[in-house]
Amino acid sequence: MNIRSLTRGDGVVIGAAVLLFIASFLDIYSIDGNSSNESLPNAWESAPLLMSVFLAGIIAAALIVVARGLPSVPKVAGLDLGQFGIALAVFSAWSALGNLFDPAGGWNNIGTFPDNAFGAGTGAILGLIAALVLAGAAVATPLVPALKGALIGAPRPQAPQPYGAQPAGAYGYPGAQQPGQPYGAQPGQPGQPYGAAQPQQQAAPAPQAAQAPAGDFSPFWFAVPVPRPLYAEDGSPTPIAELAPGTWYLAVEQRGPGLVAQTQDGRRGVLQDTTGIQRG
Repeated sequence: MNIRSLTRGDGVVIGAAVLLFIASFLDIYSIDGNSSNESLPNAWESAPLLMSVFLAGIIAAALIVVARGLPSVPKVAGLDLGQFGIALAVFSAWSALGNLFDPAGGWNNIGTFPDNAFGAGTGAILGLIAALVLAGAAVATPLVPALKGALIGAPRPQAPQPYGAQPAGAYGYPGAQQPGQPYGAQPGQPGQPYGAAQPQQQAAPAPQAAQAPAGDFSPFWFAVPVPRPLYAEDGSPTPIAELAPGTWYLAVEQRGPGLVAQTQDGRRGVLQDTTGIQRG
């Protein structure tokens, strides 16, 4: 699970779930004129309320976060985990709202207190707020750009790196054995260009693969703000990979409005949506 793929909206969902868990231990209703100061029940003493509001909301948050971090999202009843979690979050908020109108849930069946003596307790009010925030964030995250931003930003490289070199803390390319070693250099021969048969042939020109593409374009490292598909260079509509936030990728060529990028395993493809990318 890649936690760097979580968004700000997912952070709000996690915070609301924590608040919902805390509220489950507080009083679910209050009684006017309760001079005995007896302990009032919390959600864990009311199974219908616990299942329909508090556990439903916490489970919904878990499904939404897990679905965001998995590379391939499984489906439940035809819906992926994220969609199922959103539906469960809305159900939790709706149940919490209904509980606010009847917090006692028919408990006063012996007439000890008048019906109007019952009110919503701290746990019911806090649970309603948490459930509404959770449902709102779950629904709004795919729609609001501010919530779609990465929760944990990608660390910037410490210094500009030559084309093909590995920035500190980022991924490396196959064959890059030493930090700062040119792209394609042989293991055990730091700084020796690929194809140099003998040390004395250091004046031989570097291969074209280690050179920047022709034109004004200069290769650079970048990170995406949200997961984005990488398409094949032949124009195929099927993505060959997905770029995840928190990982640095190398842009090697300009392709119209997009970029030709290289993934961790050395595959190259076209990133069509370059809005909001973070340059290294």
